[in-house]
Amino acid sequence: MMLLLDIGNTNLRWALSDGGPPGEVRVLRHGGAVPLDLLADWERLAAPERVVASNVGGASVAAAIGRTTQAYWGLDVEFVRTRPHFGALRIAYADPERFGVDRWLALVAAHRLVPDAALVVDAGTAATFDLLFADGRHLGGLILPGVEMMRASLLAGTRIPRIESEPTDEPWAIDTGPAVAAGSLQALAALASRLYDRMEQRVQAQPSLVLTGGDAERLIPAMDRPCRVIPDLVLRGLVEVTRGDAPGIG
Repeated sequence: MMLLLDIGNTNLRWALSDGGPPGEVRVLRHGGAVPLDLLADWERLAAPERVVASNVGGASVAAAIGRTTQAYWGLDVEFVRTRPHFGALRIAYADPERFGVDRWLALVAAHRLVPDAALVVDAGTAATFDLLFADGRHLGGLILPGVEMMRASLLAGTRIPRIESEPTDEPWAIDTGPAVAAGSLQALAALASRLYDRMEQRVQAQPSLVLTGGDAERLIPAMDRPCRVIPDLVLRGLVEVTRGDAPGIG
């Protein structure tokens, strides 16, 4: 049994896998350290054979997780790194180290799960958009602030009062709070639609639009292109790269 970890900028996701799709996914805010709820869960966990992780959350949380897995099970964490090639997948970045491992793993999983061209949107603290041909060629991507970062930056730079609000089903808002809330979602959805249409023109076929990340479900009402939510896409990518790999992926 493998323990899979997806350490993001804000949240940590973990699940177990026997080599197949990840099991139940637990999501916790890490704050740059090991969440107490995680310790409680892992105290009851049977020792895994391997611990495999994606980390974009920083060195401090990675080190803390590593100390924990050593203390609990005597295991080092195998931190995955971005590769320029993986099977048919070829990323567009000249320097693989500059392409986030979470984005790479999402592409690994999407290429396995989706038979045609794909637009992969990871809506987390940052929102990333990556385009992938059916043959595994990565065209490149775009990055925007995520929903909460977009809202926070707007409120921090203006005199707009802080109003906790979510958009309604109306196409536009009639109060400030819902206007800010709707604007952040509509901005991400609009970019997704634009890239989807460009991709459709390029390949002369409908691409798949795959949403993942903590805010994927929040985006659905704003989307006007057919989409599919795969919340554990990065964890699925971890499973793919461990197949046939010896311990010590990084």
